[in-house]
Amino acid sequence: MDESKGMLIQDMIYEIRGQKVMFDCDLAGLYEVELRALNQAVKRNTGRFPPDFMFQLTLEEWNNLRSHFVISSSSYGGRRYAPYVFTEQGVSMLSSVLNSKHAISINISIMRVFVKLRQYVLHQCGSNEQIAELRKLLMLYIEKNDKRVNDIIIALNNLIEQPKKPRTIGFYTGTED
Repeated sequence: MDESKGMLIQDMIYEIRGQKVMFDCDLAGLYEVELRALNQAVKRNTGRFPPDFMFQLTLEEWNNLRSHFVISSSSYGGRRYAPYVFTEQGVSMLSSVLNSKHAISINISIMRVFVKLRQYVLHQCGSNEQIAELRKLLMLYIEKNDKRVNDIIIALNNLIEQPKKPRTIGFYTGTED
């Protein structure tokens, strides 16, 4: 895969609802098909695209994304509906719906980018030994500083408590002012 193509594809992957997804319009551009044609092919094969493969953004999500990113509009003055987004599995399924050599070639490139992203995330997590060492250090810190933290909590609780009513000094006359 050409490195520049991989970077281009990587820039088209967004995280929405905790999932890595690609927009229908970006995929249509990569596959060199009209957006309308891509969406029609998907609608003719809805059984292949369960909600974990593809979903439509809510209008709130779409408006929020449009305000953060410059997203191109269609030639008819913009979209009339919120876009569909495809997860990695949905992109994979698109190659069977858009059955052309170009679609298959682009699909392979997209799958490679998703794999590279996943590998990057896995390598950033750290090893079990590193996590265990950090846990030990945290426990030692808590043991050494437990008394100090407890003293701070007591001081804060004392500040939060309602102040006691001051005692009146002087003679009681039996009437209030």
